[in-house]
Amino acid sequence: MPASISLAVAERIVDAALAAATRIGTAPMAVAVLDVGGHLVAFKRQDGLAFLRCEIAQSKAWTALAMGTSSRGSRDRLAERPTFQAALSSLSQGRFIPVPGGVLILDGEKRVLGAVGMSGDASDKDEACCIEAIRAVGLQSYPAEPAPGWENARP
Repeated sequence: MPASISLAVAERIVDAALAAATRIGTAPMAVAVLDVGGHLVAFKRQDGLAFLRCEIAQSKAWTALAMGTSSRGSRDRLAERPTFQAALSSLSQGRFIPVPGGVLILDGEKRVLGAVGMSGDASDKDEACCIEAIRAVGLQSYPAEPAPGWENARP
């Protein structure tokens, strides 16, 4: 059985992600950590969050796992392939969301342990919080760095 994220580590990632969001002053956020099989391990939402953000956070993480890259990577790869994007959305019953904010969680040997997804502010800020949270618990992320200019992204 492949290695997967533990509940204890997933909960630490969730808390670190929300701490990052608070530190940079985002809108209310939802954060979800999924294991390598795409199952929800840990989830939290901040007060005042729009209700659909919960599903979006989980879907961003799911997209990263399903495609083996970040959700930003999926967006970039599929930008010129709208028909394939639509097919993936249909095949996944709407779970496929190729926008930044879904980040792979990697161990020291670059094996995928799961993914974290966030939603609530600009997608680039969602992604930056995910990356910071993964680093905070001593793991690696893909992508390793947030998008250039993420600090100035607007929802």
